[in-house]
This record gives sequence, structure tokens and C-alpha cells, in this order.
Amino acid sequence: MNRFELLYEPMIRRLKQELPDNLFYHGVHHTLDVIEASERLGRSENVADNELVLLRTAALYHDSGFLMGEQNHEEKGCEFARKELPGAGFSEEEISMVCGMIMATRYPQHPKSHLEQILCDADLDYLGRPDFFEIGATLYKELIATGRLSSEREWNRLQVNFLNSHRYFTATAVSSRDPLKKENLTKVKNLLVA
Repeated sequence: MNRFELLYEPMIRRLKQELPDNLFYHGVHHTLDVIEASERLGRSENVADNELVLLRTAALYHDSGFLMGEQNHEEKGCEFARKELPGAGFSEEEISMVCGMIMATRYPQHPKSHLEQILCDADLDYLGRPDFFEIGATLYKELIATGRLSSEREWNRLQVNFLNSHRYFTATAVSSRDPLKKENLTKVKNLLVA
């Protein structure tokens, strides 16, 4: 069992049991999606196996801070990582790298390393996928439920602004996700004029 696997089951179980019910987007399914995307992107970007463990670990913990509330959840995710990763054999340097990746996912994203770029792209991988509207609907539902949004029109404007300001960082994500992201942006813009 590698170090990531030691952490995986307990964290996934905790996310399933303890995350608030109104996190329709930031639920365990999002964490699993980001782990899968980070591994796919990491392999495509020729990340070494030891760095892939760090990347997948950062993906596992990147939204764990929601267990302690939405505000500053990236910092809280780092707190979890700093507390739990030493027990799985991670060094202080590795934990700092994991926390750097987690913090890089804060929007607007400003990744400083290749691994941070990969996790940022994995976190928002869905923007350029066919399931964009399906996943977006869960975020809309979450924003309505948490009182941060009041109408579908407001949501569509938010989406247009977000898609316009977002950029992928890795060559893999730019080539595999940007074209469909642009199509998704056009479709959302069309919803605003309809």
C-alpha cells in the first residue's frame, strides 16, 4: 500500500460522512473527479511516479477544508494535510509541496510550479468537458442553497465571466479542454440573449 492509499479511504469516508448536505458541487464526487483528472493530466505531462503521489494527495485534500466551513477552505485543507500526512510518511518538504498545490486552486489561480498547474487544471477540468452543464447545475444548486446566488440569469452571467477569465495552464489541458470550453462559453452566452 503506497502513502496515498493509506490516506485515501479514511479521507473519502470522512468527506462522505461529514460534508454538509448542501455541497452539491463540492461533495466527495468532485474530489474523486479531481483525483482522476490530476492522475490523467499528470501522466500526460510526464510527471514522475513520486510526484504523482504528491499530486493525487493534494487532489484528495484540496477541498477537505470544507469539513470546517467554506471560508478559507484551502488553508483549512492544508491544516488537515499538515496534521495527517506525516503519519503516512510524507516529509516536511513534500507536505509543503502538497500545500502549495492546494493553495494554488484558490481562485483566481496563480500556480507557481508544474504540479500546481496540473492540480489547477484538474480542479476545473469539467469546464472543457461534455458534462460541463451537468456539473455546472450542481454548482448552481449549491450556490442557490448557500444563498450566494438568486437567479438563473445571475448564474449565467457568473458563468460567462468565469469562463472568460479562466485559463488552463498545462499543454495537455489547453489542447484537450480549451476547444470545448470555448463552445461551452458560446452556449452560456446564448442563454443570456435567449
